[in-house]
This record gives sequence, structure tokens and C-alpha cells, in this order.
Amino acid sequence: MSQTKARSHVDLLNGSPGKNLLLFALPMILGNLFQQFYNMADSMIVGNFVGEESLAAVGASYALTNVFIMIAIGGGNGASVITSQYLGAKNYNRMKTSISTALISFLVLSLLLGGFGFAYNGEILRRLQTPENVLDQARLYLGIYFLGMPFLFMYNVLAAIFNAMGDSRTPLYLLIFSSVLNVGLDILSVTVFGMGVDGVAIATVVAQGVSACISFFLLMRKLRGYRSERAEGERFAFFDPRMLWSGTRVAVPSILQQSIVSIGMLLVQSVVNSFGSPALAGYSAGSRIESLCIVPMIATGNAVSTFTAQNIGAGKVERVKQGYRASYAIVIGFAAAIAAVVAVFHGPIISSFLKGDNTSDAFITGVGYLSFIGWFFVFIGFKTCTDGVLRGAGDVVAFTIANLVNLAIRVFTAFHFAPIWGVAAVWYAVPMGWLANYLISFSWYLTGRWAKRRLI
Repeated sequence: MSQTKARSHVDLLNGSPGKNLLLFALPMILGNLFQQFYNMADSMIVGNFVGEESLAAVGASYALTNVFIMIAIGGGNGASVITSQYLGAKNYNRMKTSISTALISFLVLSLLLGGFGFAYNGEILRRLQTPENVLDQARLYLGIYFLGMPFLFMYNVLAAIFNAMGDSRTPLYLLIFSSVLNVGLDILSVTVFGMGVDGVAIATVVAQGVSACISFFLLMRKLRGYRSERAEGERFAFFDPRMLWSGTRVAVPSILQQSIVSIGMLLVQSVVNSFGSPALAGYSAGSRIESLCIVPMIATGNAVSTFTAQNIGAGKVERVKQGYRASYAIVIGFAAAIAAVVAVFHGPIISSFLKGDNTSDAFITGVGYLSFIGWFFVFIGFKTCTDGVLRGAGDVVAFTIANLVNLAIRVFTAFHFAPIWGVAAVWYAVPMGWLANYLISFSWYLTGRWAKRRLI
């Protein structure tokens, strides 16, 4: 490998597991924060410059769009497990085949999902009991968003591939660029051209499209630096159906794991919607902040997954255990810092979405949600790190069950107790689901059976 490549990635196979895991995770955390920031910018700009109904429209769309974002991220992370294991085994031709197979597969999937979403977004919103006064704006936002679905998928899959190769910096730089571009276009479309939710949707699609194209060309250049050390029989192929099947076995549970929070938000959205657009606006603001707060936990779990996959490929099981133990210290540190910030500043944070109105029902709902959930982020940290080990090893059954239990608890509690507790039932269920998920995955981790799984 070239010197340039050596400098651009973190060596996850050698050195201090905790230090290298943190160094690898930090750019992923920053990158995901920027991604959440420019998603959140849509809500902040619309809420302050257009109005509460437009904020509610974007919020009604957010639960659905976030499901697709997490499908893209989860699919990329699942596919990247194969890439990481081939990289750890130094079988670079098969690594390239796994990358091209993933890109082709997810491009086709994104076209199908984008077409479906564009055709049926109105029906989905109605089934989620979206308030009538925001339905048309939500449909407009979603329609434009679904047209850009291939860009969304390609960028996130490409970012996961860079991470699988130990390079978490390139996705960070591209996300910073994309975030700045998106926010600039948001402000331009709303304040200069007088557009509403359509303007911020177009801005998001353009920013993702530019980033996806740049990512693809950078990856092609990076792959030229890898020369396989394997025999002639391990030649590169653009598409391998067997590799698609192996990747799918990991990608589908990974999609479930990444999207479980978003699917839960989507399913309980109808509960929130039934309380009217003010409650929806407040919940939307709070959930946007939640998505921002859990980024360090999810990114650390994804880093653990790549760390595990590379070391499993290299036959270093004990090093995986060392990295997993180190990940606990990382997520505890992040969770404590986030809890402190949320406890002190939850009011001003929610107010920034609502034109500074601290007396409205929307503000009261948002503050109630954020001030409660801020104390429980460590649970999702433990959950994602444990799931990361199982996913990286290719042992997907246990954490699939764990994530389904998580989803079931959230949905049951929200629907069953909302008539008794009010809209607060939606967020009481969240830490219950996270904790149950963690306990199931951790119990399976203790069996050690994940270390005996082989994908390549």
C-alpha cells in the first residue's frame, strides 16, 4: 500500500485497541453529527422563517425519511463487514468485488424504494394520521426527497466502504462540505427565493447528489492503490451473486439494527399525530435533538463493527474483546457529557426551533421529551457496541431478535399507554427498549459463539 493510503486510515489490527478505536470513531462521530446537523437545519430554518405548520410538515416527513437514511446506513454497514474481513485477510481482489457488488445492489434497491416512496408518500402520511393542515406540505417535501433517493443511498454506502477500509476521514470531509452546501442552499431558497418546504427538500437532494459523485470518484482512486497478494484464482469481478447473498445475510439485520429507532419513531408517529400539530412540532424538535445526541453512540458501535470484522478476518479474536471493553469507556464518557448539556440547556435548545416561544404547547412537549430522554443515552451506547461486535463477526440472529424486542416494546408502550399517560408515553418506552435490546445482545456475546462465525 502507498504511503498516502497508510496516512489516511487507522490501523485497527495493531496497537492499542481502545486508542485506535477512538481515533477511528471520532471522524465517524463528527461526520454523522454534520449529517444530522444538515437534516436538522431543514427544521430550524423552516420553523424560524416559514412557520410552525411548515415545521410540523417537515417533522411529519422526518420519521419516514429517517427510516430510509437508516436503511442506507445499515445496508452500507452490513455490506462493509465483508469488505473489512477481506481487507483484514489481505485478499484485495475479493474486497474490490464485494465493493462493486454492494454498489450495484444498493443502486438498484434505491431506485425501487425511491419510486415506491414517490408514488405512495401521500397514502403513507395519511395512514400515519398526519394532520390535514400539514399534509400537502409534507407530501411535497417527501416527493422531492424520494426523487433523490439514489444519491442518499450511494453516499451512505460509499461512506461505509471508506470506513470499512479504515478511512473514516474522507467521509467526514465530504459531510462537512455537504452540510455547508445544504445549509447555504436552505437559506438561499427560503430567504431569497421565498420557497418553503420544497426549497429545503431540493437543497438536501442537491447536496447529497454532489457528495455522492465526489465520493465515488475518490473511492475509485483509492482502490487503485490495492494490489492483491492472493493467487490468480481470486480475481476481481464486478458482481458476485454468492457475495451478494453473504452480504445480504449481514446487511438485512444491520439495516434492522440501524433503522430500529427510526422505524419505532415512524410507527409511534401516528400516536403523536393524534395530539395535533403543536405536539407534533414539539416532538419533532425533540426527536431531532435526540438523533443528534445518539450519534456518538451509534458511530462508536459502527466503529466496533469494523474493528471486529477486520480483526476476525485476521484471526485476532482476543483483540476484539479488548476493543469491546474499551468501547464501554468511550460511550460512558459521551453519555455523561451529553446528559449534562441536555439537563442545563434543554429549554433554549427546543426554543431555537420555535421562534423563541416558551409558552406554546409545542415548546412544552419538546422540553418534556428532551429533558427526560437525556438521562438514558448510555443505554443505546451499550446496545450499539454489543450489536457492533455481533454484526462485525457475522453473527446476526441474536441482535436481530434483540432489536425486534426493542421495536415491540416501543410500539406497544406508545399505543397502549398514550390514552393514559398522554403523549409522554411515546418517550417513556424508548429507554425500556434500549435496555432490553442490550441485555439480550450482551447475553449472547457472553456465550462466545460469535467468535466462531465465518463469512469469508
